[in-house]
Amino acid sequence: MRRLLTDALQQHGFDVVGNAEDGDKALTACLALRPDVLTLDLAMPGLDGIGVLRGLQGTDLPVSVVVVSAFSPAHGAHAVDALAEGAVELVEKPATGESLSDFIADLGAKVRLAASSRRRRPVASVQAVAVRPVANGRAKRARAVLIACSTGGPQALSELIPKLPSPLGAGVMIVQHMPPGFTGSLAARLDKASALHVREAQAGDRIEAGTALVAPGGRHLHILANHTATLGEEDPIGGLRPRADLTISDVARVYGRDVLLVVLTGMGKDGLEGAREVHRAGGRILAEAESSCTVYGMPRAIVEAGLADGVHDLGRLPEAISREAAA
Repeated sequence: MRRLLTDALQQHGFDVVGNAEDGDKALTACLALRPDVLTLDLAMPGLDGIGVLRGLQGTDLPVSVVVVSAFSPAHGAHAVDALAEGAVELVEKPATGESLSDFIADLGAKVRLAASSRRRRPVASVQAVAVRPVANGRAKRARAVLIACSTGGPQALSELIPKLPSPLGAGVMIVQHMPPGFTGSLAARLDKASALHVREAQAGDRIEAGTALVAPGGRHLHILANHTATLGEEDPIGGLRPRADLTISDVARVYGRDVLLVVLTGMGKDGLEGAREVHRAGGRILAEAESSCTVYGMPRAIVEAGLADGVHDLGRLPEAISREAAA
């Protein structure tokens, strides 16, 4: 497998500076060679992949990690743990009979993304880059909170959601770009650490102040006029299902100005069109600051469009969300 990975990465133009047969040697090699990207298995002799990720957190290495392992939806918790511990992307090892060309293409694309991102580590909280005050004369009403994120999102959510109070506003929805089978594990992980009750959304679930619903991988999350969830089988939009824009548009239509949209780290512009609708409806929009993003793509789109009412690093977002959700 190490030979296959080396050959595949060299085909994509990467300079492979070393390899290691177990987790302990991987950490030693990273300290000596200081690579930009590390591909990492989860199951290894000695220190496993999660142990390596935690070991890297104790260093100043700016290495981004792409997990290449034999995970599956049935073992999604391991993959989610890796993402929550700081891995940028996941690549599934090819099974017998599966296309090597597809694997090599996926590996190259995700390693390139990792190389263009940066390892996100906690940063000292800074004052908000920008805050647009709430319009005068608005009666105090709880807002529905919708959080959208992609690359780097599981780690950001693992830091953010446990710091939020319960109940919160009129209820919480989370759209994280993930494939089928992994969002249930993400919800379970967040639920164990949080005051909010976090679960994967199912059709008929009601949006409630003490609950956070996670859009299931492979389905679009829609919100109906009676404040309940339904799941859509429409085609992916821009390669994404769930697509945050669809959920945001529903929430803007149903809740009007009583919406708080929070856009975290992620690649691309999903959330931008939905944010325009939130803005038109009079809702509020917060974006994560570049200083704490793994990939400053989704928040950048919001900020550059002039739609953000507040821009905060991840350390200040729990306070900002709690304040805005009840404003």
